[in-house]
Amino acid sequence: MISIHPLTGLAEICAGDDLAMLLRDALGQAGLWPLLKGDILVVTQKILSKAEGRMVDLTEVVPSEQALELAETTRKDPRLVELVLRESSAIVRAVPHILITRHRLGHVMANGGIDRSNIGPGGAERALLLPVDPDGSAAALSHDLASDGAAPAVVISDSFGRPWRHGVVGVAIGAAGLPALVDRRGEEDRDGRRLEVTQIALADQIATAAALVTGEGAESIPAVLMRGLRLPPGDAPAATLVRPIEEDLFR
Repeated sequence: MISIHPLTGLAEICAGDDLAMLLRDALGQAGLWPLLKGDILVVTQKILSKAEGRMVDLTEVVPSEQALELAETTRKDPRLVELVLRESSAIVRAVPHILITRHRLGHVMANGGIDRSNIGPGGAERALLLPVDPDGSAAALSHDLASDGAAPAVVISDSFGRPWRHGVVGVAIGAAGLPALVDRRGEEDRDGRRLEVTQIALADQIATAAALVTGEGAESIPAVLMRGLRLPPGDAPAATLVRPIEEDLFR
């Protein structure tokens, strides 16, 4: 049986907070400490970014000429557009009310992953950027939360829209302690047919399952513990989920 346990009671996260310690306390309050072998901790990007000081005061952002031009096209705040440009390596689509870029981490996403919702007091003039190294942060949390020889797998989750379907789903932008991408090519299906293209985005599946609990609005559940999922062997970061530009099928 797979179970997903919400971690509640976490206070508003601020820059410099010891996130591992706060998560450990929340696990204890939920009766989930010590951790068991095979446990998976899913942490939303938002609290990780807050702890790592990725909050930006928009009043201190000076838009470039490119940002001003792009803001006029997209009808977005020029200061936000400037941050998007700083966080991105390429502009994929820019039309009224839509700005899609390739983030410096390789993700193709709206607004360079910059968030202005659920970021705490004073949010009207602030914006939250993605973590600098979410895979590294996941590995650090896994190490810091190890107990009795059991280090949890950690997934850093975010929510992405999809170009051909409505709605957002959970995705993994960071992972440690599990194979984010499981390559099953070469195996046989139940009819003995060789699998030729099947790769499983395991970390994304875990992130989406966790999103059923963490939600997207005012739920105030920034992390969950998943227990009972039998993980395949291996350890590959979430970066392995990003399709290289040379394999872009739609350019």
